[in-house]
Amino acid sequence: MKEEPHSVDVHVGKTIRIQRLLRKVSQTELGDRVGVTFQQIQKYEKGSNRVSASMLVEIAGALKVDVRTFFDDLSTPDTANDNPAPSEEFIISREGVLLNAAFFSIKNEALRKKILKLVQAIANTEQLDGEAAE
Repeated sequence: MKEEPHSVDVHVGKTIRIQRLLRKVSQTELGDRVGVTFQQIQKYEKGSNRVSASMLVEIAGALKVDVRTFFDDLSTPDTANDNPAPSEEFIISREGVLLNAAFFSIKNEALRKKILKLVQAIANTEQLDGEAAE
């Protein structure tokens, strides 16, 4: 029976994915930059394969980020959450990363606040509609 990936490997993998998507780099392109296949990048991002220290430095260089970025917000083993909440899953999804990048590219803070209020109003309406349907 195969062991589950270590929470640190999963965290590092998710961070690689987020940084890659923010920079609009495909798995194939990142793999080419660091000398591995896109399948290997997929395994790194899922945490199913550990990223060696030297490969992590290569990936950081290819994505133009500080290698410490991959360890930001890392939980200690006793507080790690191996089953992220649905909102955490969205944050690391392709749509979540792209939405976040697009939102923060809007320079007008007042407009960002209006967009946030609009999304919250839509979410609230859908929650109310869902309750009425039950």
